Amino acid sequence: MKKTISFLFLVIMVKFTAYAQQDPQFTNNMFYKLGVNPGYAGAEAAINGLLLNRYQWAGFGGGEPKTLVFSVDAAINAFGSAGGVGINIISDQLGFYDNMWVNLNYSYKLTTALGDLGIGISPGIYNFSIKPEGWLSSDDVYNGSGGGSTGGGAGDVSIPQTESSQMAFDLGLGLYLSTNKYYAGLSVTHLNQAAIKYDELAVDFLTRHYYLTGGYNIKLSDPLFEVRPSFLFKTDIAAWQMDLNVNVVYNEKFWGGISYRVQDAVALLMGMEMFNGMRVGYSFDLTTSAMGRNAYGSHEIFISYSIDLERNRSQKYKSVRFL
Repeated sequence: MKKTISFLFLVIMVKFTAYAQQDPQFTNNMFYKLGVNPGYAGAEAAINGLLLNRYQWAGFGGGEPKTLVFSVDAAINAFGSAGGVGINIISDQLGFYDNMWVNLNYSYKLTTALGDLGIGISPGIYNFSIKPEGWLSSDDVYNGSGGGSTGGGAGDVSIPQTESSQMAFDLGLGLYLSTNKYYAGLSVTHLNQAAIKYDELAVDFLTRHYYLTGGYNIKLSDPLFEVRPSFLFKTDIAAWQMDLNVNVVYNEKFWGGISYRVQDAVALLMGMEMFNGMRVGYSFDLTTSAMGRNAYGSHEIFISYSIDLERNRSQKYKSVRFL
């Protein structure tokens, strides 16, 4: 009975994800801005590489979301103007969904009275893959006549009953404004809302997502310490979510903080710069929503490396991943 209830809950969760929040969420979003905003590409006059792994709702008992990210961006000078390029490769698994998202990013840079503005575009490919085997029993398989039995997938024509994979063109846009004190971003993903048609009955859509983000650096009386609050608001119009974050940074090398995802989770963040340009960060989400009854929490770890294009590598390094 417990397994059946868990499966039913997972089916509901997967279907909600399929028709609404396709984009994976990240607690360390202040370190991974390129994932939602192509205008960020090249914003730090550096070559930045990031590898991030997220295990969500650990302890659920199978089918938990698992996300792996590889991301690189760099500042460039092209077409007679400053700009930036980048690439995101995201593998996102949830239940019987196993999706891959690859996009390229380009930003055109302008200097304004408020700061440096990046105007970005991110064309890419989104590959949807469904593998229901192992999730639906033989009694659950849709027989084409609208019938079926219990188990969560029976008679649900929106879930293919055999392995299926489809690919679609995807497009995003973004604006990213930054100075050495603050940043702000506005962006949209899945602008074209591509349709994924597995067969005559099973169809998914990439829902358009909107993002608003911002952060500020607060210098304390002790120059070794800084407080860096930030936020990330996201919505697909049907639903919304907001992350409120604050990190305390010591000597530009160690940080610790807390994040609150409204009506979902409270998270602890920590990290350090290990050596010249390389950093490692970790966060743990304690789920406060109803999911907390079935899972222990979520883990997220990342490793990043930055090469400052404007600094001699023999000089003392100051992390460019922080503003």
